[in-house]
Amino acid sequence: MSPRAWISWSCGKDSAFALHDVRDEAEIGGLLTTVTDGVVAMSRVPVELLHAQAAALDLPLRTVDLPWPCPNDVYERETGAAFAALRAAGADEVVHGDLFLADVRAYREQGLVGTGLEPRFPLWQRPTAELAREMLDAGVRAVVVCLDPAQVPAGIAGRVWDEDLLRDLPADVDPCGEHGEFHTFVTDAPGFAQPVDVTVGRPYERDGFVYAPVSARGPSTG
Repeated sequence: MSPRAWISWSCGKDSAFALHDVRDEAEIGGLLTTVTDGVVAMSRVPVELLHAQAAALDLPLRTVDLPWPCPNDVYERETGAAFAALRAAGADEVVHGDLFLADVRAYREQGLVGTGLEPRFPLWQRPTAELAREMLDAGVRAVVVCLDPAQVPAGIAGRVWDEDLLRDLPADVDPCGEHGEFHTFVTDAPGFAQPVDVTVGRPYERDGFVYAPVSARGPSTG
């Protein structure tokens, strides 16, 4: 019998491709995301768009509400409660989209110790230049919604993550942004019944990061 897996869902390309990678090997229970004040903490994507992604994938979405700033003990308590609930509902695994940061993987693994859930990292240590193009070839479509201007040009905020953007990245920037250079919002990917139609607003700076706000595109009035 296939394991029942939940996806640790960032709303970005890596978690979307991790979901795609495990679909044939696991029964997907749903998406799990931490949010703060109605947005994804790192990318500031509104929770309404998480629901739109979940609807496009025809999967349940479970959010873990965290304060900001969030002390580590509070984070571990709240995520631990979410893991316990998933396990009680029959989950076996939590799937992560991490690529090569060993300390991040170790933290994820430690967070599942004693929960009865196993971590899975389907994209682990795959060469990211090749992986980025594999994602694009598979139909992953995403927008850069947050970046660290100390690592990448601020002008890529709000751009589509595509071949043109990959060519424009400085040579020392990971094409998947695994060092925290940038974060994305997936508008389409394998498994989506339809794209998530968004409007990208004017980028702004906050707390040392540059954000490109995304919102659901409303009906035309013209």
